[in-house]
Amino acid sequence: MKSLTNLVRPLVALACGLVLSASFALQAASFEEGKDYVTVAGISEAQKPVLREFFSYNCPHCYKQEPFVASTVKLLGKDVAFERTPVGAGRPAWELSQLAYFVAQKLKMTKQVHEAIFKQIHEKGEQFTRPEQVKAFFVAQGAKADDVDAAMNSVDAKFSVMNYDSQAQLSGIKGVPSLLVNGRYLITSKVHTPEELAELVKFLAAK
Repeated sequence: MKSLTNLVRPLVALACGLVLSASFALQAASFEEGKDYVTVAGISEAQKPVLREFFSYNCPHCYKQEPFVASTVKLLGKDVAFERTPVGAGRPAWELSQLAYFVAQKLKMTKQVHEAIFKQIHEKGEQFTRPEQVKAFFVAQGAKADDVDAAMNSVDAKFSVMNYDSQAQLSGIKGVPSLLVNGRYLITSKVHTPEELAELVKFLAAK
């Protein structure tokens, strides 16, 4: 015969699961347009559902938010894709950071250098002020100089930076960091935990 403890444990687990599900459902029901998000003209996304972060390596708020966003993306898992758009805002140093992001993507080094670029700018105080510095950074990270030159001077580089700027303009963002879901829903809510943000993203992704 099963002990009373063995019988109770599954019931407790089920009850906790139901309470948690009810809590998430209630939270989703409380999300309001105009308060937690706004609908914008937006951009066309190649895949959906998708969460897109507009950021700049030069932005201190983006640097501070990076662990928060990373935790949210981990919670979303494979249910929601994640993309980034670097913003230039007409500032030379920011535009060079856009170029750095493109090079990282082109050379498939984004995971390796993403945090390193943030740290170089915000911990070492070394912004990119010349293209040569972008090249030197990637070479120091192990990339071949010729590959970096080819990426930086390619037609794709110019097109991609123009596309980044276009995405930022069409998204309706007022600053960075900003988060856009499915190319249409700009998050405006001040959520306090990655769990709350993940629930809001899932809610918008399902619209």
